[in-house]
Amino acid sequence: MEILNVIVIIVVGYLVGSFPTAIITGKLLKGIDIREHGSGNAGGTNVFRVLGKGPGIFVMAFDIFKGIVATYYVSQIAFTDIGLSPVYLQIIAGLSAIVGHIWTIFAGFKGGKGVGTAAGMLVVLYPIAILVCFIIFLVIVFSTRYVSLGSILAAVFLPVVLFVMHTVFDRPVEPVLMGLASFIALLIVFTHRTNIQRLINGTENRFGKK
Repeated sequence: MEILNVIVIIVVGYLVGSFPTAIITGKLLKGIDIREHGSGNAGGTNVFRVLGKGPGIFVMAFDIFKGIVATYYVSQIAFTDIGLSPVYLQIIAGLSAIVGHIWTIFAGFKGGKGVGTAAGMLVVLYPIAILVCFIIFLVIVFSTRYVSLGSILAAVFLPVVLFVMHTVFDRPVEPVLMGLASFIALLIVFTHRTNIQRLINGTENRFGKK
């Protein structure tokens, strides 16, 4: 029964993350597949670029909401005493949602890059650290106008911020959470590999330009 319960959490978390917010928004507002326009990514940044500020902000916010719902609420699904620490269940549910967002079952397993949903997960697990990383994201985006670079660096700095919190400010961080932060950083870098190549080539799209 414990294994069944964990499987249910994984499946429900995945389905929550799989909700293709950007794709549905594109279909409803313009009758288009957002993946065939702009950068080709089914995420808030591309919606912002192709459909405008309002739809872009909505998609970003909803993708963050998916991560929060999966991490906080889906992790509490229980038929019996699972025997796992709540933080482990939150990690399982949150990661399932991120996987669902990146490889959504509702759109041919081709979704977004996981940044928004990962941010929602981290709001639940590391509220202070994610605030610091969000500030880093804003500084990078408004100084370079590269949203992808801001996302990558914010993700890479997450484990660094947690390490500083743990060692300098004496705010204990469980090893499993430190490992999770490192994994998410690597995952975000992986999903942005084409952006990294464009950044190197100087062909990456800048924020504010269609």
